[in-house]
Amino acid sequence: MILIALGLAMDASAVALSVGFAFKRLTFRPVFRLSFHFGLFQALMPMLGWAAGTTISRQIEAFDHWVAFALLAYVGVNMIRAGLGGGEAERFAKDPTRGSRLVMLSVATSIDALAVGLSLAMLRVQIWYPSLVIGLVAALCTLAGMLLGHRCGAALGRRMELVGGALLILIGTRIVYTHLVA
Repeated sequence: MILIALGLAMDASAVALSVGFAFKRLTFRPVFRLSFHFGLFQALMPMLGWAAGTTISRQIEAFDHWVAFALLAYVGVNMIRAGLGGGEAERFAKDPTRGSRLVMLSVATSIDALAVGLSLAMLRVQIWYPSLVIGLVAALCTLAGMLLGHRCGAALGRRMELVGGALLILIGTRIVYTHLVA
């Protein structure tokens, strides 16, 4: 279960790395918000997938990767725009750990966990323990990714926001590619 949780947390930690680039001064609140929400969504999505069982799995599989791509690309483009212009006020207004951006990133990074929940339902596995493990691992990986991203961003300057935005778009592209090739 730990290996599954780590696999699911890779997108979350990569996104957290990108988000960490965006902060000139990283405080407890954005780290907590992102870690908490990524962990929460990673824990809830397997439960939703498990509850849905095989009833709607075919409908979701047809477009889940496109939803993840669109959400990650949207936030990535906004990070790139913030990196290209604007001052601190614009940077704070574009904080990806707040509001709709936080929800979009949380959903985008946890869609794979929905599929895991569907698989666990087909295997007739109880969902509570796996969801707890998945959520905790995702929260810890998000915390590590955000702190590492902030250190890299602080060392390399404000333009790392461009790299972070591009990384989000690449993660979304990888999700689509993986689903289309598999």
